[in-house]
Amino acid sequence: MKNIRVSRILLAIALVSFLYPVSLEGEDDFAEERNFMVKNQIEARGIKDPRVLQAMKEVKRHLFVPKTLREWAYTDSPLPIGLKQTISQPFIVAYMSEAAHLKETDCVLEIGTGSGYQAAILARIADHVYTIEILKELADSASERLKKLGYDNVTVKCGDGYKGWPEHAPFDAIIVTAAPSKIPEELVKQLKVGGRMVVPIGSFYQELYLIEKTESGIRKTKLFPVRFVPMVHGLE
Repeated sequence: MKNIRVSRILLAIALVSFLYPVSLEGEDDFAEERNFMVKNQIEARGIKDPRVLQAMKEVKRHLFVPKTLREWAYTDSPLPIGLKQTISQPFIVAYMSEAAHLKETDCVLEIGTGSGYQAAILARIADHVYTIEILKELADSASERLKKLGYDNVTVKCGDGYKGWPEHAPFDAIIVTAAPSKIPEELVKQLKVGGRMVVPIGSFYQELYLIEKTESGIRKTKLFPVRFVPMVHGLE
C-alpha cells in the first residue's frame, strides 16, 4: 500500500513544476530512517567505502527535497525537485561516489547540481567540490542551501556542464548526474592524468561508465544500466 501512496504523490507533484524554499526546519529529524537507509539500501547492496557510508549517514537528505516529500526522503527512490529535475536515489549517489575512488585531498567537479545533495555527499569525502547547474533557479537555491548547511568547500555556478570549469581544472574526479549521448570530450580534457569520471551515457538506454584518464588516452569500464535526465547544452 505504501508503494501505491508514494506513486500517487509523486505523480501529482510531477505535474507541477515548483521550487521550494531553503529551510533548516526539522534538520535533526529522520536519524533512524537515515541509518536504516544506509544499512539496508546501500551497505547491504555492496557499498563498502567507509567514508561514503559515513557521508550518507551524516547528510540529511530530507533537507534537499521539497517539504511535501520529506516523509519519503529516505526511500530507495529518486524524487522530483521541480523544473522536471530529480534527486537521484540514495544507492546511486553512494555508488557513484564510491566508483570515483575519492581521496580527502581531491578536487572534484560535479555536473548537475540539482538540489545539492550529491555535492554535499562529495564535500564530506573530498577537499573541494565545484558544481555546475544549468538551471539558474536550481543553482541559486542549491547554493543558498549548501551555505546554510555549512558546506563551505562547495562552489556552485550556473552554466553549461559540457564546458566544465576550466579555471579550476584539472580535476581529480568528475561526477556527472545527467546523461549525455556520448562522453563529453571537454570534460575528459579537464581530468588529471590518473583522474576518474563517473558518467551515465545514452539517450533512451543508458549505461553508467567509469572513465579513467591515462597517459595514452582513456580507459572505459561499463558499470550497469541507469536512468538519468538528459544532459543538455546551455543557450549560446
